[in-house]
Amino acid sequence: MTAPIDVTAPIDPPDPRLGLTLTHRRYVPYSHAHYAGDLVDGAYVLGLFGDVATEMCIRTDGDEGLFASYDDVQFVAPVRAGDVIEVTATVTRVGRRSRRLELTASVTCRSVAGGQAGAAEVLAEPLLATRATGTVVVP
Repeated sequence: MTAPIDVTAPIDPPDPRLGLTLTHRRYVPYSHAHYAGDLVDGAYVLGLFGDVATEMCIRTDGDEGLFASYDDVQFVAPVRAGDVIEVTATVTRVGRRSRRLELTASVTCRSVAGGQAGAAEVLAEPLLATRATGTVVVP
């Protein structure tokens, strides 16, 4: 006769990297304005996603890793010179060498249009500017 199976015991403990979240904040300088109205191109935010993904790889795996692909990128609101943006990455899946990340970029502060030079305000609620999902790989 075999011993009964304990159905309450977890099969595998959850990976401690799942759900890990990191946030970077960055002031967007006017030298990065690319279009009329002080708009910044979307590539600027994708570069910031790469920065936060690199830190994530260092913290989870001790290596800078490489960004392999984006599954989806949505630009939902403009980023302008003079903004302060928060870029966040969260680990949503852990493979043997790959990590899936959910990424967001939100504007938290914005310059005041038509105000005196340098006038800016903290937004009452962060404004979601870009969201994406992507995969990084580590050795």
